[in-house]
Amino acid sequence: MGASSSQIATALFVMLIGYGVLSIGLSVHLKMPVSIVWSTPGAAFLATSAGLGLSFELAVGAFIFSSLLIVLTGAWPALGRLVARIPPQISAAMLAGVIFPFVAATVTASVGYPILVLPVIVLWLLINRVLPLWASPVSIAVGFILIGLSPEASDYKLDGFWPELALVLPGFDLGAILAIGVPLYLVTMASQNLPGLAIMNGLGYQLPTRKVFVSTGLGSVLTGFFGGFGLNLAAITAALNADEGAAKDPSRRWIAASWGGVVYILFALFAAPFAAFVLAVPTDLLLALAGIALINTFAASIKTAVSEDSTRLAGVVTFVIGAAGITVLGIGGAFWALVSGILVWLIQKKR
Repeated sequence: MGASSSQIATALFVMLIGYGVLSIGLSVHLKMPVSIVWSTPGAAFLATSAGLGLSFELAVGAFIFSSLLIVLTGAWPALGRLVARIPPQISAAMLAGVIFPFVAATVTASVGYPILVLPVIVLWLLINRVLPLWASPVSIAVGFILIGLSPEASDYKLDGFWPELALVLPGFDLGAILAIGVPLYLVTMASQNLPGLAIMNGLGYQLPTRKVFVSTGLGSVLTGFFGGFGLNLAAITAALNADEGAAKDPSRRWIAASWGGVVYILFALFAAPFAAFVLAVPTDLLLALAGIALINTFAASIKTAVSEDSTRLAGVVTFVIGAAGITVLGIGGAFWALVSGILVWLIQKKR
């Protein structure tokens, strides 16, 4: 979205600091293993929105609007109930449509860069059989190492180890809010916050939604002024710090989540080198790695999208429009996919 290497490094730095501070703060305060992370589907959605031609300032304004909706969800439960009224099949279909280009990019890159991509796919398949929670992080880490050692990273250039931490003056535009802000909010709620609450509930932890949503939303607003796009609950990976692997005693598992926050803060030290690396390597390879990381999310979204007869057609319509990558009136396909899916659902519902 027109961000420079310095702006990317700054955004990554403040987001990692935010993940760490909130993970530590919420875990210590609530004495529960609260893990705050990025939204991989959200990042994928933003990557697909790069073709809208919006300036970075307008994108940042949309990020902040999305974050304010998270705050409002925590402060005003009625909004959360309204979002919950959208059939999960439609939300899942929109998410699947957003993710599809990345999954497809993995196939394309396997042909274009077989030596770099195919080993990562095989490694992911092998780890996914025995340690599914670790399949994506380990495989992606290996993928970055392979790319870094290949000629594809020969243009790597690091201008400075520390990001400049320059503020971004946000711009607010209705088109950008509809194209990015609203879909990003819905993707974050559907793929991270709501599943995260459900998973934590299943592990025996009743998180106070008001505190979690207001704090993560306000944290996201703050990081938004530096180009960050969201701090949210961990979903599937929440189990890493909340099950027996973290501690036998459930009342002490918050310590593991707190140490996870410390790790995020340490990772922030390498934000600038990582940003320079991302800009130096071919985009196709980055999309392929993202596709590998998102394949389970894509599969689960497709399964949910067509799981009910009453919403199957709406789910299919939502997915197709979201995957088509269209732009109408300057607004991207995710918004139109959601609107179309809801309209089809309402029409079918009245039959």
